[in-house]
Amino acid sequence: MTTGWEAAVEAQIRSAQERGEFDNLPGAGKPIPGRDMPYDEGWWIRSFMEREQIPSDLLLPTPLQLRRRIEQLPAELRDLPTEEAVRSYVAALNTEVVAWLRTPTGPRVVVRPVNVEEAVRRWRADRDRGAPAVTAPDPPRADPARPRRRWRWWRR
Repeated sequence: MTTGWEAAVEAQIRSAQERGEFDNLPGAGKPIPGRDMPYDEGWWIRSFMEREQIPSDLLLPTPLQLRRRIEQLPAELRDLPTEEAVRSYVAALNTEVVAWLRTPTGPRVVVRPVNVEEAVRRWRADRDRGAPAVTAPDPPRADPARPRRRWRWWRR
């Protein structure tokens, strides 16, 4: 037995079918995606993340997000144009790390601030490695058969 509201809904569906509003819908005649897959409670969040192209890193807890950002820091810094930009980027990341260290949430993961000078040194090295190397030619040696001796501080 149908109630009044069920009859009204059925009438609206019938009239929409007669008008052809359900014809040529996307996916008509195709199987429902994931129908043969086992049931997964998180299917809707996975499909949302795929559809909206949201990175899965956003689901990680804060300390793991910070660790991942620290690991990817050289690649992020490589595109920055100036040393000041590198220093400000690292300072902003360190501000987030210190804020998390003051009130830690999530799993207990070791996260430390990044050494700014080390990051700048690595940025310079990466930048120099990417640029074509321009070196001065070696000065001519007195005796080419005799190898040139290079003194280093640890050989003294």
